[in-house]
Amino acid sequence: MKRWWLSLLLPLTLFALDGRSVYEKKCAGCHKLYVPAEELMANFLEHNNTLLHLEAPTVNQLAYRLKQQIGDPKGDKDVQLMEVAAFVHEYVLAPDRQKSVCMPEVMVHFETMPSLKGKITDEELEAVAEWIYWYTPPQKVAGALRFVDFEAAKKEAKATGRGIMIEVTSPTCHYCKKMERTTLADPEVVAAVTHSFVPVRVDVSKERLPEGLSWSLTPTFFFLTADGRLFKTVPGAWVKEDFLQILHEAKGAM
Repeated sequence: MKRWWLSLLLPLTLFALDGRSVYEKKCAGCHKLYVPAEELMANFLEHNNTLLHLEAPTVNQLAYRLKQQIGDPKGDKDVQLMEVAAFVHEYVLAPDRQKSVCMPEVMVHFETMPSLKGKITDEELEAVAEWIYWYTPPQKVAGALRFVDFEAAKKEAKATGRGIMIEVTSPTCHYCKKMERTTLADPEVVAAVTHSFVPVRVDVSKERLPEGLSWSLTPTFFFLTADGRLFKTVPGAWVKEDFLQILHEAKGAM
């Protein structure tokens, strides 16, 4: 085992480096800290990087993709952190775009980063990798759910690593209207849906469900992967607490 790995297995010392400081000194010139996921999606998929003119992935992009692509996302966090740190160490010193964790649709807009060999220490790499791994985007007050059509949802879900939630509704459905006024308007529910899913609302009095889906009552909620695979169906109207549990279970089933 390489020496720089050993410190990940030992308690933090009094002289531990601050990963945020390393980022600001060595990385911030190219990697912006945070851009909301919906803005990133629009920038890359709809505007060919002409909105943000990013030179490299943002920290929130890297944090998400590293945790999704390196090691086991559902496994032990300490083990995954070691795997992420090893990947970051290797990639920063010997960049190889074929090994990038970013999506090809995103990487096409970036040049391969130059090697930082000789410009950053093992200890600095360890500190910044750990800081990126635990980075949490700033919290914001959730607004109303932003519903899109199914084709747009597939593109957005693929770009952001989320699933798709389809709400089946109709204008004569009393329970649909009640749930839309209460549960689906609650800030915690809005935040939970937006974090894990791209919401689609289908009025079955006007249009058919995509992917050959069928319904027997409204409302019904279908949860699909970005490629359109159905993995959970939940009929009925729900209060906030129960619907948050449904979202939690759906996220775990993706």
